Amino acid sequence: MHRTTGSTRPTRRPRRRSAATAGAAAALLLSLTATACGGDATTASDDQKLKGETITVAGVWTGVEQKNFKKVMDAFSEKTGAEMKFVSTGDNVSTVVGSKIQGGNAPDVVFVPQVGVLEQFAEKGWLKPLSKEVDKLAGDNFAPVWKEYGTVDGTFYGLYFKASHKSTVWYSPEAFEQAGVTPPKDYDEMLEVGRTLSDSGLAAFSVAGEAGWPLTDWFENVYLSQAGPEMYDKLAAHEIPWTDPSVVKALTTLGELFGDKELVEGGGSGALNTDFPESVEKVFGSDPKAGMVYEGDFVAGLISGQFGKKVGEDAKFFPFPAVDGGKPPVVGGGDAAVVLDEGKNANAGMEFVEFLATPEAARVWAEAGGFLSPNEALDLNAYQDETTRETAKSLVEAGDTVRFDMSDQAPAAFGGTQGAGEWKILQDFLRDPSDPKATAEELEAAAAKAWKKS
Repeated sequence: MHRTTGSTRPTRRPRRRSAATAGAAAALLLSLTATACGGDATTASDDQKLKGETITVAGVWTGVEQKNFKKVMDAFSEKTGAEMKFVSTGDNVSTVVGSKIQGGNAPDVVFVPQVGVLEQFAEKGWLKPLSKEVDKLAGDNFAPVWKEYGTVDGTFYGLYFKASHKSTVWYSPEAFEQAGVTPPKDYDEMLEVGRTLSDSGLAAFSVAGEAGWPLTDWFENVYLSQAGPEMYDKLAAHEIPWTDPSVVKALTTLGELFGDKELVEGGGSGALNTDFPESVEKVFGSDPKAGMVYEGDFVAGLISGQFGKKVGEDAKFFPFPAVDGGKPPVVGGGDAAVVLDEGKNANAGMEFVEFLATPEAARVWAEAGGFLSPNEALDLNAYQDETTRETAKSLVEAGDTVRFDMSDQAPAAFGGTQGAGEWKILQDFLRDPSDPKATAEELEAAAAKAWKKS
């Protein structure tokens, strides 16, 4: 697969972060040969060079995700002889890793789900810079934006192995057919489709408002399309205030949806009592209440795994549509592999990260399901179904226009704490979206406080 060309890279202004310089080409520690499938790579020999070594890996994954990631670890173990151990951190990665470092039991590799946490780890001196081999592979196989998000003060620390595509709107084909509507081409048309769905007896959207993070994703997609990538970068770095007219405009646009009881199932109060799995169930469960639910590609896992529907037939998606003549947004997220300096086997951990930078490693999880890779060298045929292939293709082809989840780039006090900061303020806005300007002022007060502390 070739990198998307024909567009210039937007100027980014990341907080305390600058793009890393390209590493010098070096012979790969894991020698690679091309396979017959789309340029995927495999090692030429199984030399068992890490036999007797133990590598401890920590990450947020549980359940099926953890099971599938262990297949990646098993592939590396089979190749190198290393014994692999996985430790689940839960959502509070920073606290868990910090306590393990203090206790002298630091893992060797950690998967960090937030840019802000990666920056925090780097500033505390916990991380080893990634090797020249990882740098080379990242330059060859990933759009530069992914490397940039893993870079702090010019040093490349984090390799994004697992990605998410947070610009997908999932819908019931049956509901659309009964209402006589088709997937919309822009945001205004999406609202019209929603009103037609409402007239047919279903609410337009099931909105997960019980936790604040889905509401931040709603805002980010509207803002990225409406204001553009450069303004998005400035707001993400708090280089412009949340009282900027572009923010008020995006809140006004979003408020038109949130404030319309025909569009939001149960209205604002009902949405505030709906958690994320319930929001998906209200569209794809046994007793549907709405025709659409917005969230990332990971919705597919709930549809098929929890509600027994077939993705691609019983459930489909369309890209989050363009707003006010802007471009369709592609908001992403992901888990970056970092190597802890305090790890007992950090050097072997670095070799594992080198493996993660190859399409060979990405293929293992892609074939298992529930995974998207930003690795452009991965053959899309590795994914299990056409819907996942379409989502992965959209993410990869977006190249440097992908923007990382804004709340994940913010200090946790603002962008990642239940009942506080942006999460709480947008929940209040969902309840009463009548004053976007006042909401913007509240957001700026909370952001200024959080950035000052950070």
